[in-house]
Amino acid sequence: MTPLEIELFSCRSDNFGVLVRDPATGETASIDAPEEQAILDALARRGWTLSHIFTTHHHQDHVEANGALKARFGATIIGPAHEAIPGLDRKVEDGESFNFAGRPVDVILTPGHTLGHICFHLPQDKLLFAADTLFALGCGRLFEGTPAQMWDSLSKLAALPDDTVVYFGHEYTLSNARFALTVDPDNAALRARVEDVEALRAKDAFTAPTTIGLEKATNPFLRAADPAIRQHLGMKTASDAEVFAEIRARKDRF
Repeated sequence: MTPLEIELFSCRSDNFGVLVRDPATGETASIDAPEEQAILDALARRGWTLSHIFTTHHHQDHVEANGALKARFGATIIGPAHEAIPGLDRKVEDGESFNFAGRPVDVILTPGHTLGHICFHLPQDKLLFAADTLFALGCGRLFEGTPAQMWDSLSKLAALPDDTVVYFGHEYTLSNARFALTVDPDNAALRARVEDVEALRAKDAFTAPTTIGLEKATNPFLRAADPAIRQHLGMKTASDAEVFAEIRARKDRF
C-alpha cells in the first residue's frame, strides 16, 4: 500500500492543521478544520483537492471552516455521533471503522476534553490523530468530562503500539514540558526531551508529531502508575485515576 502523504501546518494562534492524502487515489482529508485560509493555502502549496474532513470534537477552533470547505469542495465530513458538528455527513461511534482510500480508519471514543471527542486511528499506517485528547507531554483540559473518563481515554491510546505516530491539535509542548518536570523531575528521558523541545521552539520548529512510545516514557499524564511520580506527589496508595486527577489539577494551576 502506498504510504500516505501528510502536510502539517499552523492555524490560528496555536492550532495544528493536518492534511492526509493517499497518492494513489488523490483522496485528501483535513483533520478538523480550524481555519479556512490556512487549509486552502496548504492545499494549494501541495496541489491537492480536499475530499474529506475528519472532525474530532465540536469546539469552534476545530470546526470553524467546516461549512466553507464543504461548500467549496463538496468534502464529506465524518465526526462524532454525539456532538453537534457543523455540516456533518456521517456520524461514527466508538469502535466503528470506516474506509478512507482503501484503508481502515478506526474510531476511538475519548471523552474528557469533551464528552463526545473521538480520535482517528489508521492501524495499517501506524497513525493516530488525537486532537485535544493527547498532546506531546500533555493532555486536554477537562471542559466536559471527569478525570476518570480522561484517564480511561488516555489508557486506550497508551495501549496502541509504541511506534504509532501521533498528530495532535495544539502547539502546547513547551509549556507542557516545563510542567512535566515539576511532577517527574528525576526522569532522565523527560529531561533530555525537554532540552529537545526547547531547542525546537527556539527556532520556531514544530514539536509534532510524537509517538505513543515517547509519550509513555515522558508524558506524566500517561504515567500515573509510575512509582517515582506517585512518591513525588505523596500518593503511593492512590488509584491511577486519582493520581492522574492530581496531575491534571496541578497543570490547571501551572
